[in-house]
Amino acid sequence: MGRLIKFLIYLICLSFIGLIGYAYIGPFFGADFSAPQSEIREPVILNAD
Repeated sequence: MGRLIKFLIYLICLSFIGLIGYAYIGPFFGADFSAPQSEIREPVILNAD
């Protein structure tokens, strides 16, 4: 049971390191993490009675 928990902890650590690495290196390989830049306008009706 102890080896299973140790394995899961190692797996979580490696996954976290991999995610950080992908966030930094991903844009060099074509991954685009930027938000879409478009203006959205919607009318707002206020009920001020």
